[in-house]
Amino acid sequence: MTRAQNTPGSTSSTRPRWRVAVSVVALLFGLATIKSGGSVLFIDGADRAAAGDYVPFVLWFNFLAGFVYIVTAIGIFMWKAWSSKMAMALAALSVLVFAALGVHIAMGGAFEMRTVYAMTLRSFVWVTFAFLLLRAMRPSPHASSAPSA
Repeated sequence: MTRAQNTPGSTSSTRPRWRVAVSVVALLFGLATIKSGGSVLFIDGADRAAAGDYVPFVLWFNFLAGFVYIVTAIGIFMWKAWSSKMAMALAALSVLVFAALGVHIAMGGAFEMRTVYAMTLRSFVWVTFAFLLLRAMRPSPHASSAPSA
C-alpha cells in the first residue's frame, strides 16, 4: 500500500494500489459504454443496424450510466468515500435494470442475447467493485468513534 494524506472525503490515510486498476477499468468501461450506446442512440448507421432488437430502456440506462462510471472511476482513483456509495448504487441499479430486462423477456419482448450477456457482465463488475470498495473503505474497528478536536 502507498501512503497518502488525509483529505476531506478520504476514508483513511492509506490507499490500496489496486484502486488504480479498478478506476482504470471503470473509466474504460464508462468510455466504451458511452461510445457504443451513443452510436446506437444518436447515429442512424451501421451500429444501429447491427444492434438488432435492442431494448430501449436498457440502452438508455447503460448510456447514461456510462457517465456515472467515469465520475465513479475518478472518485475511486482519488479514494473518496462517496465512490463506494456510487459503486453500490451502480450495482443496485444494474441488477434492477437486469431484472426489468428479465421481465421484458418473460413477457415476450424482443431482445438480443448479447444484451443478457452485457447486463450479466455489468452487474457482476459493479457488484464486485461495490463489495471491494465498501470492504476497503469501512472504518477500522480500532478507530475511535469519538470526534477529534
